[in-house]
Amino acid sequence: MCRNIKTLFNFDPPVTPEEIQNASLQFVRKISGFTKPSKANEAAFLAAVHEIAKVSARLIHSLETSAPPKNREEEAAKRRLVPLRTAT
Repeated sequence: MCRNIKTLFNFDPPVTPEEIQNASLQFVRKISGFTKPSKANEAAFLAAVHEIAKVSARLIHSLETSAPPKNREEEAAKRRLVPLRTAT
């Protein structure tokens, strides 16, 4: 599940609100243990996703670096080359 959360800072083109939302959803899924919450937990689940997305966007947009922006395609290609770890 956490494999879907990617670094979002310092990319060209910059991160989109949708990417922040998707990473926030994956984070809440991981920490709650729910892929899809029950009706009783849905409001709390969605509120958490929304709050985490807001905080994440604020963080990403306030960070500074002197490093050149990373290329999205090159970084995706690097991730594809790294073998997934398996439980032993």
